[in-house]
Amino acid sequence: MKNYQFIALLVVTTFLMGSSFAIVKLGLPYSSPLLLAALRFILAGIIMAIVVRFFKRPHPTTKEGWFKLLMIGVFQTAGVMGCIFLSLRTISASESSILTFTNPLLVVIFATIFTKVRYRFHQWIGVLLGLIGVIITMGTQVEWKIGILFGFLSAVFWAIATLLAKKWGLLFDTWVLSAYQMLFGGFLLFLASTLLEQPFFIVNQQSLLILIWLSIFSSIIQFAGWYYLLQNSDPGKTSAYLFLAPFFGVLTGWLLLDEPLQPSLMIGGLFILVGIYLVNRTFSRGKDLR
Repeated sequence: MKNYQFIALLVVTTFLMGSSFAIVKLGLPYSSPLLLAALRFILAGIIMAIVVRFFKRPHPTTKEGWFKLLMIGVFQTAGVMGCIFLSLRTISASESSILTFTNPLLVVIFATIFTKVRYRFHQWIGVLLGLIGVIITMGTQVEWKIGILFGFLSAVFWAIATLLAKKWGLLFDTWVLSAYQMLFGGFLLFLASTLLEQPFFIVNQQSLLILIWLSIFSSIIQFAGWYYLLQNSDPGKTSAYLFLAPFFGVLTGWLLLDEPLQPSLMIGGLFILVGIYLVNRTFSRGKDLR
């Protein structure tokens, strides 16, 4: 993939990731959080499963292969998205998106500990600058709420899912991986909804439009793009661009939900962009990244 195509796909993917927080927030008056997440991914998973069957994309042929798809779905869909939807009950879309997308730092840490990947000093500096930018963007006025814990847990689950997708992703067709991890995760979220909340969904035009947007754009297109990027690059490099997603989360929260747009956004954004530059500069030049 050419560099400009790589960057364009990353921008589109991170925009869909970031903007989905505000869309979810718009949908919560019409549905309990876990049920909305479950319906989103069950619908997206069913659509994609039909598509990959129709086009005869290669499916796993062993129980081990299906188990690996299930485990990716456990972390990426059930874990990440369940925590995000729960966090939005008590904190803003901007805050939730910023917390979730601290996961690039966790990717580097977990990769160093568990996969023996070695990142250079400048890469660590770049990731830390990005994290500082996220903290500045978020501001110091945040009050402790249970949603903050859920937001951070979503980052932990996403970092684990990123490394699993990098390790196992090449074993699967990208579209098959996206389809079944969403479908498996969606059913797990549906089970969690029946056990952990009083599920409800109010059917009207707005709720259905929100569900369709979340299923098609924020799920199918987003996940397919994300897994394609992971399969064709280093997870640390790709995850560094996730620092862009809080920008889109904050901006769409401002546009759609009238959430305050703090002046710290510009200062934090400068740190984020410098961090992304440093991480990608060292990745693009060295062969000593593993």
